[in-house]
Amino acid sequence: MAGDHSPGTERVNMQLSSHPVTSHPVTINYVLLPPQPLNNRPLTLLQKTTAFFKDPRYKHFQDVFWFAVITLAIHFSYRYWISPLDYWPIRAWMIELHQALTGWVFHQSVWVDRHILGISLREAGYTMYFDSGDWILINASCAGDKQIAQFMLLLLIYPGLWKRKLWYIPLGMLIIHLTNIFRIVLLSLVMLHKPEWWHIAHNVVLRGMFYVVILVLWIVWMERINKKG
Repeated sequence: MAGDHSPGTERVNMQLSSHPVTSHPVTINYVLLPPQPLNNRPLTLLQKTTAFFKDPRYKHFQDVFWFAVITLAIHFSYRYWISPLDYWPIRAWMIELHQALTGWVFHQSVWVDRHILGISLREAGYTMYFDSGDWILINASCAGDKQIAQFMLLLLIYPGLWKRKLWYIPLGMLIIHLTNIFRIVLLSLVMLHKPEWWHIAHNVVLRGMFYVVILVLWIVWMERINKKG
């Protein structure tokens, strides 16, 4: 028998020098299969998950996954901080912040409604009263502080140069504040023209708009700002 056993598939020749019928040698060919691994069990879910997060081909999916995890963690942590912790240990400072943000959002939204859209309305406290008899109340939950905090914490957690974070975080906070004003203005139009759409616009569509803006800001940070040399 000629040939060496090796890990790969190999063709081996066997020659019979003597044969009862013919004096010519006869060659018999056969193939050696590679040795099979002893452990043929399929990968566990944990092993597959670990392999997924180590595979550079799926980096974008990995980034989106971590964005969602961090965003949800901040969301529920912030809600827990509101209740039952009641903004401990900076409750007095947060009340002042809410009052300031609520006032800014209300007065800036009223200005846009009056001077850009030409909507007739009157003010009483932080409530807009329209000629149709409908009204919109701007309270602390409309201030946008949670969404601003989510964006700020998201950028603080992600790696990157601090000299870029020092200007990009304030810029993102301003964009989110302007998004909130845009949301209130759109709600004014909904209340005037399609009041039956109020609940879906307020609770679903325009609330989700915040997270779309935060996602876009994060993508710009990951793909543009943070990748600059």
